[in-house]
Amino acid sequence: MNITDVQVRRIMQEGKMKAVVSITIDDVFVVHDIKVIDGEKGLFIAMPSKKVADGEYRDVAHPITSETRRLLQDRILKAYEEAEAAAEAEGIS
Repeated sequence: MNITDVQVRRIMQEGKMKAVVSITIDDVFVVHDIKVIDGEKGLFIAMPSKKVADGEYRDVAHPITSETRRLLQDRILKAYEEAEAAAEAEGIS
């Protein structure tokens, strides 16, 4: 699996959710609505989810292995930090 593109679509200044991200895998598959969250132990990603009948939220798509999750998180957080730095440099933040 090769993450061929990461698009930081929105950066939020308020609240724990810091960004919404889309990734492209192998130039053929896109996953939208991955969230960058500022948690107690720092930034992490939350995969796209939907609310089901019992009120719980379930992931719509997610990595199977911890190695894949780590790969996704590292690439997404790097892209988020770069986008945030660019926004600050432009005076958007």
